[in-house]
Amino acid sequence: MKVVILAGGFGTRISEESHLRPKPMIEIGGKPILWHIMKEYSHYGFNEFIICAGYKQEVIKEYFNNYYLHNCDVTFDFANRNKKTFHSQKAEPWKVTIVDTGYSTMTGGRIKRIKEHVGNETFFMTYGDGVCDLDMNKLLEFHKSHGKIATVTAILAGQRFGVFDIDSDDSSVVKDFREKANIDGARINGGYMVLEPGVFDYIEGDSTFFEKEPMHNLVRDGELAAYKYDGFWKCMDTARERDELSELIETGRAPWIKW
Repeated sequence: MKVVILAGGFGTRISEESHLRPKPMIEIGGKPILWHIMKEYSHYGFNEFIICAGYKQEVIKEYFNNYYLHNCDVTFDFANRNKKTFHSQKAEPWKVTIVDTGYSTMTGGRIKRIKEHVGNETFFMTYGDGVCDLDMNKLLEFHKSHGKIATVTAILAGQRFGVFDIDSDDSSVVKDFREKANIDGARINGGYMVLEPGVFDYIEGDSTFFEKEPMHNLVRDGELAAYKYDGFWKCMDTARERDELSELIETGRAPWIKW
């Protein structure tokens, strides 16, 4: 089962680093946050990734092009035409497809552009700037149980993002989705979605924000379910949040690290 990660945005709120590299390549604990997200999925046995790149996409391609070299012991034999011999295989068993989904493409448009790489299969999708300690298999099991097109992980956090209204009688049914508002206790979109191929029909093109018309229309059609999750979740939207995540790693208190 494939994992789609949105990694093409500009990261303007953390511009002190994102002017040099795409936001998902900003490091926490010495590794890009993108790597941490991939390790989360890999821990649960999901090792095939589609990276929706855009802004400074060459940085992501160069990172994975050199990934095996940087993570294995190697001998360079300069007397033998610089022959390289790898002595250990420490790299993860990943298959990574990096797709240039456009420089200014919106989130929905990026998802639409990788349709041919997903095919007619259920797939995971998340953003490239947040980590959590969610059990991906339990998320997938929940998604399969309700038969809807989309499942979104609904978390409790500060009101900086779009929020869900969830049916009190059926806790998995989303009644409404709206942009950020000062409503105490509302759950927000934490990413970490499971989507069916039918979701592509809800996306018009490059200028479509997935969090707007597609999600609203999924709600309208009764095709969006919420997986309520109260565990650890944190996004890296600012330099302060980057430093907080790094501190959790350095002090051995990072809940998402299970490997």
